[in-house]
Formats: sequence, structure tokens, C-alpha cells
Amino acid sequence: MLSRVSQVQKVYITSLSNSSIAQIGDSKCINAISRALAVQREAEIFFGNEGEFSQYPIFSEPIPLPPLEAQLHFQKIDLPPCIKVSHIKINGLASASIFHIGNSDSVYMESRVKHIRQLLNENNKGGE
Repeated sequence: MLSRVSQVQKVYITSLSNSSIAQIGDSKCINAISRALAVQREAEIFFGNEGEFSQYPIFSEPIPLPPLEAQLHFQKIDLPPCIKVSHIKINGLASASIFHIGNSDSVYMESRVKHIRQLLNENNKGGE
């Protein structure tokens, strides 16, 4: 793992929600997964048997990852071993987002959202 020291004088975070993380310090592995069903309806109806991720294939299909076989050509430049920041201001972190000060060896982030729009048919719409 690349080893650098991070120095931050002040951090201001207004809001953390929905499994978000603010971490100060090194981490070996970060694995953040967020799943959501977003249902929009014309009528305010809840049937009681909704919300099972297993009903929707999008939540179980494998995510294709690009192959790691590419040839890399790079030039190494030894930078100072310290990253210095005066202050950081964040309005909000949501939906399994991560704010991390430090070194990370492995990071995997995944977000899956199923949007469902349920409209009333013409027979159920009241009116003339």
C-alpha cells in the first residue's frame, strides 16, 4: 500500500446519512454497497409486500468489471510523503458514500437503483 501521511487542519461535514462514512485513518479494504428501490406513483398506495430486492434481477446480476490485463507505461516521481490540506467543507454525504482521509489498499464501490414508475390507467383517473 502506498504510504503517505495526510494532514488536514479542519473538516466540516454538515450531514451524513444513509450508511455514509467519514473515516480518518488508513484502511486495508473499503467495500461499500448501496441498493435502493425508487417507486413513484400517481396514487398514494402501499400494498405491504413491496421492497424485496430478490424480485428484481438488477440486484443479483453480476457487474462486468474491465479486465486488468492492459499494458501500463508510467514514470515514477517520488513526491513528498505528506499531503497537507488547510480545510475541507462538505455539505452532505448520502447513499453509502465515503469521505476518507488516509491510505487505502483496495476500494470497491457499488450502487444499484431500480426506478419504478406506476401510473394510473385512464379508467382509474377520475374526472369527466
